[in-house]
Amino acid sequence: MGRRSFSLVTAAVIGLAASQASAADLPRKAPAYVPPAPPPITWTGCYIGANVGGVFARRSADFGSIGSLDSDTNSGFAGGGQIGCDYQFAGGWVFGIRNMFDGSNLSRGRTITFADGTAGTVNLKNDWFDTLTGRIGYSFTPAWLWYFQGGAAWAKNSADVTIAGFDAGSASRTRTGWTVGGGIEWMFAPHWSAFLEGNYMDFGSTNRNLVSPVGTVCEFGCGFNTKTTATTVLVGVNYRFNLGKAPY
Repeated sequence: MGRRSFSLVTAAVIGLAASQASAADLPRKAPAYVPPAPPPITWTGCYIGANVGGVFARRSADFGSIGSLDSDTNSGFAGGGQIGCDYQFAGGWVFGIRNMFDGSNLSRGRTITFADGTAGTVNLKNDWFDTLTGRIGYSFTPAWLWYFQGGAAWAKNSADVTIAGFDAGSASRTRTGWTVGGGIEWMFAPHWSAFLEGNYMDFGSTNRNLVSPVGTVCEFGCGFNTKTTATTVLVGVNYRFNLGKAPY
């Protein structure tokens, strides 16, 4: 190889090495950012919330052989709050427990004519109801939950009776019964859910006694029995303190 050829080869090798060194010194483009996958939605955790809706009640009063009052269904307002906890297991199954307390403005006054022709009025009221229920549900998509619930129910009921224009007496007590119901809940934002549900409550029968003024039908005392059932349709919202992973 001649001196000229050797010089050309040497220059090419040096140029190639210099270009590779320059390329190594150039800043490299950072890889594109790929955000991590969001954690799966979970219903496990506790919550607190509020609700509002309507309550529909049917109440009756039976004075035995001297008369009775079959009350038609009447409606009113219901609203209050709830607190509870849920646990998700075996995929989409959810078990929970909840306490809900609601006030209501249910009131119904009716006129009754006793067997001897004496006229009277009966006013039945419901001030509040409280339910403690267990529920079982299934999350058919991550953010939607169908559920069924049942348990114990309490209500503050009162009955005021007037006979021939005289206040014959009143009775007010907290009654214990049972409830069943169901609904659907939607996790619409991190830690927030909304629900729509319906419930039936039965408070059974309660025996009371009243004495009216002399010369009226119950001057020697009358026993009477009242029976109350109620249905609620409620919408509500919950704030969830999820355990472990966030809901989204």
